Amino acid sequence: EQRIMATLAEARDSAGAVAGEHLGLENTAVIMAQTGARGSRLNLSQMAAVVGQQAVRGERISRGYVGRTLPHFERGDLGARARGFVTSSYKSGLDPIEYWFHAAGGREGLVDTAVRTSTSGYMQRRLMTALQDLKVETDGTVRTAPGRIVQFRFGDDGVDPSKSDHGRSVNIDIVIEKVLGKLSTE
Repeated sequence: EQRIMATLAEARDSAGAVAGEHLGLENTAVIMAQTGARGSRLNLSQMAAVVGQQAVRGERISRGYVGRTLPHFERGDLGARARGFVTSSYKSGLDPIEYWFHAAGGREGLVDTAVRTSTSGYMQRRLMTALQDLKVETDGTVRTAPGRIVQFRFGDDGVDPSKSDHGRSVNIDIVIEKVLGKLSTE
């Protein structure tokens, strides 16, 4: 089963490579994927060539409907399309069967995102409640509301993250030189 998934992913990637050659380097979607601004090569493949194999719990869609995935297929059909391979691209549009498989694969991602968001949101709320009475005093120490010292220097190094460059204080003279240098060359 894993070998089949790998082969189908390879087919999707090959189709995406062919489509990518035809899109050209000046295509805005290609530029966004290459620069890392948005999207990926996989997204380009799915938009222009083929969406590919849909998976639920890391496996191809199983035959749970009386020996088949949907009533549209013969019992015992082991073909790629019968197990959730979407041959259309987003550009050309998905047929109803492909749409159903795509929705089944996408639902898992939505549920996972919702669960992770609720867990991290709860953790953030608890953390904020635990830290709400801490403040940085004028001497640089971090103290509780009654005045007990929690840290002798804010962040253990005293550097304000809003005024730092990767943990080091920002050298304002260098910033001014860079700005003036850019302005004078334009």
